[in-house]
Amino acid sequence: GEDILLEDKSIDKLKMAERIFSDRQLLEKVNNIIHPAVEEYILNEIRIERKKQEIDVFFLEAALLIEAGYVPYLDELWYVFGKKEIRKKRLKESRGYSDEKIEQIMESQLSDDEFRKNAAVVLNNSCDFEMTLEQIKTECMRLGIWKK
Repeated sequence: GEDILLEDKSIDKLKMAERIFSDRQLLEKVNNIIHPAVEEYILNEIRIERKKQEIDVFFLEAALLIEAGYVPYLDELWYVFGKKEIRKKRLKESRGYSDEKIEQIMESQLSDDEFRKNAAVVLNNSCDFEMTLEQIKTECMRLGIWKK
């Protein structure tokens, strides 16, 4: 509705997210609209990059990779794990989300066990950026794609 628009008619992302994550039916409806278009776009980008043969790695970072059925298109799925308390703190600081909104978002996500079951690599992002970067570097070196 128009009540999620700002004065300049752009979308107030905070209001939109609050509405979507507080209504499971609306969340499903939005996902059914967005995800087919996103899937088409992603698969097209992968085809383009494979045809060009100019890059060694194509990283796909997206919400709902498992739920939307992207796993068969990936060589590996990496799960970037963060302790719940740290994720909540980061969402409050970076996006200004309320505790209620954060809980709604987290409840709509797959469990940690489900992510781990599908992941070839689990990265712990509960630490500082440098520690996370070291984990990424280690995995990229394993794949032979880290350029020093």
